[in-house]
Amino acid sequence: MPEPGAAPRRSPQGVPYSDLPHIVNADGLHLFCRYWEPDGPPRALVFIAHGAGEHCGPYDKIAQRLKGLSLLVFAHDHVGHGQSEGDRMIIKDFQVYIRDSLQHIDLMKSRYPDLPIFIIGHSMGGAISILTACERSSDFAGVVLIAPMVQMNPDSATPFKVFLAKVLNHMLPSLTLGSIQSKWVSRDQTEVEAYDADKLNFHGGLRVSFGIQLMGAAARIEREIPSISWPFLLLHGDADKLCDIRGSKMMYENAPSSDKGFKIYEGGYHALHNDLPEVAESVLKEVTTWITERLPDTTSPQPQGS
Repeated sequence: MPEPGAAPRRSPQGVPYSDLPHIVNADGLHLFCRYWEPDGPPRALVFIAHGAGEHCGPYDKIAQRLKGLSLLVFAHDHVGHGQSEGDRMIIKDFQVYIRDSLQHIDLMKSRYPDLPIFIIGHSMGGAISILTACERSSDFAGVVLIAPMVQMNPDSATPFKVFLAKVLNHMLPSLTLGSIQSKWVSRDQTEVEAYDADKLNFHGGLRVSFGIQLMGAAARIEREIPSISWPFLLLHGDADKLCDIRGSKMMYENAPSSDKGFKIYEGGYHALHNDLPEVAESVLKEVTTWITERLPDTTSPQPQGS
């Protein structure tokens, strides 16, 4: 609780956290949360991990569809993102994202101890999801990965560039490397314009120090893949210029899980759930069908439109 007379903690947008759903992480930072609760008793919990530079708001379409199937969906803006506290797109350790995700998941699990838990992760949120599930491999009924960051793009991760990045990180950690190109997010121009206009997205340059954290996460995922036993579904566009599809292929081929799927979208860009309308709809159907097929009750309602 704040000290008597202390000013209330406010989001980066100036809204008091007392007026917003939130959790407080282990570092004392407030993380903005969203909850999509079904009308009746939930049949499963689904945690959504958003990508770098964005926030959990754009996952409303997926969340609403799952909510309509009696699933309770929840998410938060990662530290330094959206309506959460923290320096924008600066992280001292990638593990903070995983730790915060597990905190939120444990909170919901304590309220609904008997429900299966799924994770949906996109882009950097895919890396967070993979490593979160690896830390608690028996806790999750399944993980859905939409264009996940599994490997750094080989063209940007040559040994020399990695060495250079580490030198720069030591000398100039706040040096920026350029920003996320919104034109590669979606083939739907309306979605690109919405991404550019969204003030909760980060439109600045990515720092060298952040790139180093992503490299470390990718290296850790590569070490974990041979021991992945939990069910997962990979969805990736073969024209994705932001997260290399070769990482998804490598994960699919090398993870020993007995329940794994991989769907490639020909010509698909990075945010498949916000790509061309027919692709976005296909992604919604794939995700909802895959999750509902793994619910304990086989008399589950079918996904809309299937």
